[in-house]
Amino acid sequence: MTTDPWGRVDDDGTVYVRTSEGERVVGSWQAGAPEEALAFFRQKYDALVTQVELLEKRLRSTDLSAASAMSSIDKLRTQVKEAHAVGDLDSLARRLDALSGRAEERKVEQKHAQEQARGHAREIKERIVAEAERVAVETTHWKSGGERMLQLIEEWKKAPRADRPTEQALWKRMSAARNSFSKRRKAYFASLDQQREEVRAVKERIVAEAESLASSDDWGATARAYRDLMQQWKSSGRADRASEDRLWARFKAAQDQFFDARNAVFAERDAELRVNAEAKERILAEAKDEIAQISDPRRARARLRDFQEAWEEAGELPRDVRDQLEGAFRQIEDGVRRAEDAEWERTNPEARARAQATVGQLASAISDLEAKLEKARERGDARRIKEHEDALQARRAWLAEAEKALSELS
Repeated sequence: MTTDPWGRVDDDGTVYVRTSEGERVVGSWQAGAPEEALAFFRQKYDALVTQVELLEKRLRSTDLSAASAMSSIDKLRTQVKEAHAVGDLDSLARRLDALSGRAEERKVEQKHAQEQARGHAREIKERIVAEAERVAVETTHWKSGGERMLQLIEEWKKAPRADRPTEQALWKRMSAARNSFSKRRKAYFASLDQQREEVRAVKERIVAEAESLASSDDWGATARAYRDLMQQWKSSGRADRASEDRLWARFKAAQDQFFDARNAVFAERDAELRVNAEAKERILAEAKDEIAQISDPRRARARLRDFQEAWEEAGELPRDVRDQLEGAFRQIEDGVRRAEDAEWERTNPEARARAQATVGQLASAISDLEAKLEKARERGDARRIKEHEDALQARRAWLAEAEKALSELS
């Protein structure tokens, strides 16, 4: 019989392994020497040792999950218990027990980390859902709002997962927000289509009226009508782009037809009125020269009436010089009116009476001051003398101005 510390080979070739539970048969050997049998079964033991060492290393240096580790430990424990090998199987079992304890610790750690990760994932997805709900309720910029909603869906897909109940509850809110946004956008565009259709109908009426006026030769009233129609066009809003472009082209064509015809008539009329402009230019030049030399406002007014009559008789002016010549003639009229106003002020009895009263009051005040000055000199009161002299100087200056104004009014 051949033995070693952990096993033996019986005379009949039966191979045993020693464990804390006693000996058990692990195989038989008939092909060679007993030492070869023990060496063969020791190799099997070494293979088990290698597997245990590898598992220890993985549990120590990798992020092997606790569940995978426990599964591997259970498999190895079964292999060690039933191993057809010779070696210290009890030590391998103890090492597996130690690994089992470490796996349990990892299980707790991983559960804690998983809970933290799920909490973080919940925070991320709650933020995503909250923004989606805000977009669904507040956004009226539909293009950017739709793009942002799609971005939030993609962020949701890429975000880590929370626990299943939280995922389901948050996704329900997310889906409701997306549906709410879609309904609001759809309702808005449906309303917009209706509004645009109403605007289109209004502009159809405006265009029809504009086209009905295109051939009118009532130039003033029709031009005002076109201005009113343009204001209605601007204030009515916008139809869809195709209708807007089509209707505007019709409106502008009608408007251009009328104004082109009016401009042609006015251009012909202006050419006929050119002789009137020449006549009024001569009247204007004569009026400027003559009236500027008349100093009497009444004579100036009488002469101006002659020029006004001539001006009216000369007839209508062409549009291109109307404002210029009419403005120049109004300047002459304004000059005569100002001269009349100045003359009235100069000869106004009330103004003359007020000026006369002012002169009298100042003369009386000067007389009083001269008497006071004389008394102050008799007393030798230097302070009073100075006050009365200053007051006399000021009032004499005022009197000179008042007498001048009275002279002009007289």
